[in-house]
Amino acid sequence: MRILILWLSLLGGLCNACAQPAQVEPPFEVIGYYAGDGNNLAQYDFSKLTQVIYSFLHLKEDSLAFDNENSKAALRKLVALKANYPQLKVLISLGGWTGCYTCSDIFSTGKGRQHFATSVAQILQENKADGIDLDWEYPAIQGPPDHPYRAEDRENFTDLIVKLRKAIGPDADLSFAAGGFTEFLEKSVEWKLIMPLVNRVNLMTYDLINGYSTETGHHTALMSTPLQKESTDHCVQWLLNHGVDSRKLIIGAAFYARIWKEVSNKNWGLYQKGVFKQGLNFRDFEQMEPDSGWAHQWDLVAKAPYAFHKTKNLFATYDNAMSLYEKVLYARKYKLGGIMFWELQCDMPKDGLLQAIDDAVQKTAETPG
Repeated sequence: MRILILWLSLLGGLCNACAQPAQVEPPFEVIGYYAGDGNNLAQYDFSKLTQVIYSFLHLKEDSLAFDNENSKAALRKLVALKANYPQLKVLISLGGWTGCYTCSDIFSTGKGRQHFATSVAQILQENKADGIDLDWEYPAIQGPPDHPYRAEDRENFTDLIVKLRKAIGPDADLSFAAGGFTEFLEKSVEWKLIMPLVNRVNLMTYDLINGYSTETGHHTALMSTPLQKESTDHCVQWLLNHGVDSRKLIIGAAFYARIWKEVSNKNWGLYQKGVFKQGLNFRDFEQMEPDSGWAHQWDLVAKAPYAFHKTKNLFATYDNAMSLYEKVLYARKYKLGGIMFWELQCDMPKDGLLQAIDDAVQKTAETPG
């Protein structure tokens, strides 16, 4: 009798287990920002993206607004893509590097934050967009040299998120772009209060060595090195150690290089004094081919490429197919939500960095790290 009871109990447990819905693994997000006019969309393969973020809308007084009718038309062209790419979500983005001059002032009042939230909900509804990504660079710390900021931005950003979530509802996507460096992590946002309200945070783990830097380094390093603390890993581990849900973390990739001039040829130009010269989109990387004088290197510690031009004393830092594979592998290892990049038009229409990300996603899905 005891055996029969045990068997019936086991059978019941198995039946209950069978009745439970299968746990569906969330998709690995591949998110691309897009800052074009919508007339070149046919060049790109949106089947490789789960989300595209139209960049940028800006503040008009205390409301979100399109810059012009062409901007509105571009968003609608992106939304129309969903008919052929049902997996694709289309978000709008506020701000950008120099696009949030009045953010600190407008968001310093509850009235300003509420009016903004209401205007966002209206734009999403009118244009059938799926959500909003906030790209305020940066709350509570220095962004562009002339942009106002105040210590209270941190708390105001939290309330902005609260009001936005209430205005757009629980089903719309809400995310924000976060600086991938230590000062932002420590001072700009209240992580424990806002992360339960957002779908994800897009970590700008690029421009870690930026155009204001007077010494070269890896602008989008995966791992820290003895001479460079700031990296994707440093950012991610800080957030994980502060209790942020790993599935809400989206790491960043750069579809462009940063180039310095007047750089010493010591150590192939890495960690040397220099003067920032320019950015270079990936689609124009033929300018850095070896036969044009560039010597390309791979940093085994940072897991990042770089290049040096000996005769012109130029140094370049960038992402390539190898570094993107390492980033996707890293995201799999730590069960992160995915990868994002700035921006789609920097890429080649075919066989570019988006293809490299897609290849890495497919390969690592078979043998996740």
